Amino acid sequence: MNTEKKSEAFYKKLREQLYDTSLWPSEYLYKFIVTSTAGKVEEVESLFDNLGAVITTKESKNGKYTSVSIHVKMANPDAVIAKYKEVAENVEGVISL
Repeated sequence: MNTEKKSEAFYKKLREQLYDTSLWPSEYLYKFIVTSTAGKVEEVESLFDNLGAVITTKESKNGKYTSVSIHVKMANPDAVIAKYKEVAENVEGVISL
């Protein structure tokens, strides 16, 4: 199975789980890991501008990576998934948790 099909299967399952476990609109917690190089954290944060997001960051023990946690109210599971895809497309090397 190619990566794109795996990705679509993952998002389909996530969409179903989100509909089953939450009432929408709902608060959602995104977690990403990026390298602690200049600008990576800012790239992620900029994608959540004007959404009323509460963003916290924590650098790893050795300082090589930074965890970015984002609490934001989302309209529905499709909006959650669209934001995951937007981050993946715009921030090189990001890891979504």
